[in-house]
Amino acid sequence: MRFTEVDLFGVYVAPLSLMMVAAWLVTIALRRLASRSGLLRYVWHPALFVFAVYVIVLASMTLITARAASSLP
Repeated sequence: MRFTEVDLFGVYVAPLSLMMVAAWLVTIALRRLASRSGLLRYVWHPALFVFAVYVIVLASMTLITARAASSLP
């Protein structure tokens, strides 16, 4: 597993920070979907639930990226 810095407009950024932003955008979409479907009404603590979904999405993205990076020659 090798994560290298990404050059973003002349600033080197850690790849995990880009994945955090991407996971945040995915979580916003999932939160809106859960809110419209009424799922958040049945959750004990909606903010804690959304945070847990964010952590799951971020961990999944990190594992998928690491696995894809390790399979490259």
